[in-house]
Amino acid sequence: MTVETPRASQPDAPARRRATFNTLRVADVRRLTEDSVEVTFAVPEHLQDDFDYAPGQYVALRAEIEGQEVRRSYSICTEPVPGEIRVAIKRDIGGLFSTWANEQLKPGDTLEVMNPSGAFVSKTAITSMNSPESLAEDAVARRADARLVAFAAGSGITPIMAIARSVLQASEKASFDLVYANRSAADVMFAEEIGDLKDRYPSRFAVHHVLSREQRLNPLLTGRIDAEKLRSLLDHVLRTEETDEWFLCGPFELVQLVRDELASRGVPAEKVRFELFTTGRPDRPAGHQGRSVAADPEGKQVEIEFTLDGLTGQVSSPVSARETVLNAALRSRSDVPFACAGGVCGTCRAKVVSGEFEMEENYALEADELQAGYVLTCQTRPTSEKLVVDYDA
Repeated sequence: MTVETPRASQPDAPARRRATFNTLRVADVRRLTEDSVEVTFAVPEHLQDDFDYAPGQYVALRAEIEGQEVRRSYSICTEPVPGEIRVAIKRDIGGLFSTWANEQLKPGDTLEVMNPSGAFVSKTAITSMNSPESLAEDAVARRADARLVAFAAGSGITPIMAIARSVLQASEKASFDLVYANRSAADVMFAEEIGDLKDRYPSRFAVHHVLSREQRLNPLLTGRIDAEKLRSLLDHVLRTEETDEWFLCGPFELVQLVRDELASRGVPAEKVRFELFTTGRPDRPAGHQGRSVAADPEGKQVEIEFTLDGLTGQVSSPVSARETVLNAALRSRSDVPFACAGGVCGTCRAKVVSGEFEMEENYALEADELQAGYVLTCQTRPTSEKLVVDYDA
């Protein structure tokens, strides 16, 4: 049984934009490679505040495909531009949403798009869609000559493009190095745009294409990025000690390899920003949230209480079901925010008010968020008789 009661506002709670879906029209679909497209959504004027974003953030897309609701998160690939949101979608083998988007999505279609979120943003220089010429506080004034380095693989280039464009445009002294791994030159997404950046900022933007299945003149840029190649890049190509921020985006193995190597070299964790597209756990597929839970009247129950949009709901969950907070909440309300359900995107974030819990995976929350009591509800299970969380916090 679920009981919902109005909840008083909490002015002391940190301000955070509510994750909601809005219907947006597809303005353009542009082919990037044989297996990827850039999709442009038109943002009407009355929604521009809701869709303001910082470079590096993502949006969740929702569509009904083959009779089922499918949600996927995609990074925004351009610097903030009023009136539009652009994402790049690369076809994954067996990927229902990505295949549909590459084969069937067309201008004039409409999709449900969640307002932007995510913490994969630069602390050096941040612009917004509604104020593209301004910078957060006086960040660039304090670090006008900031040096940034990014490692990306495949579609991991998507948020990196937005960050690189914005940072280079914001400061005439900032520099950006990009190490971009792909199978071949034909797989390079945004190849023209990367070339344009190099032409526009020849002394401040450097790109190092590493191709795993194509021979290059420099052996360092041929083959997969393994530990030996990474060490050579850091020793001879990238000025590790002079780098202010690192951005890592791609598959789990590459991101973890670079994180570990940077940590071994004494790079502070707060200088390293990373984002994953998968957790590297094929035995734990995402998207299975909202499953039905069999009643267990003779077994022990746990109470899960959650607050969303000022309403408080309570759900009883059998301990034997080992149900996540998100799954329990979805059985009560279908509008509970989530996207990947795999501990990667952070859309389902909530703050624990009381109770004990365990969180299985976390690839989205920052250290300060964890210290403040935030959890990913798709990965969190109660270990006490009652757990209370707040999605509005």
